[in-house]
Amino acid sequence: MCRSRGVPDLCIRLKKHPDASASITCTRRDGSVTWQRQRGAIARVFPAHDLTHYAVETTLGVRRGFYGLLAEGWDIGDFTAPWPRGPIPDEAREVELLVGFFQVDERSVPAWTLDDFSQHAEKFVFASLALKHKAQSMPRAMTIADLAAVRAMRNTLLARWHALDAREELLLEFDAHR
Repeated sequence: MCRSRGVPDLCIRLKKHPDASASITCTRRDGSVTWQRQRGAIARVFPAHDLTHYAVETTLGVRRGFYGLLAEGWDIGDFTAPWPRGPIPDEAREVELLVGFFQVDERSVPAWTLDDFSQHAEKFVFASLALKHKAQSMPRAMTIADLAAVRAMRNTLLARWHALDAREELLLEFDAHR
């Protein structure tokens, strides 16, 4: 159980396994579950990706990003081909773009500035238009405070994840209506 009082929209469990794999299990308020086991190289990448989603979505108050859609009843497999639920909603695509930017930012020296985030977002939108993809609006405007808050939460979550031993898990709560 994630919480002693009240039930969150989504209880998220990220677990390290002895074989160096990782798993994510998301339990919805109604008790239904979606999960995925990640093995090999993907097990080293996706926990950080999923934690970055959490940092972006909770810090920026996103309701219909990855975790919000899972809380609504989407399954993790719905986010990959053959896209059983159809196109990913615009807000979730926007979050995916920001998550990718934060992952690049983590490896960049010096770290990206707010202008770097904005310029890359603009390039992405124009590139998607040039490729005749659905016209996409610019991602939400972030402030320097937003950028710092997402980085701080992401760094805290990653530190907690890396401190876990095999068979241990990181528990998080997500409330889409917060």
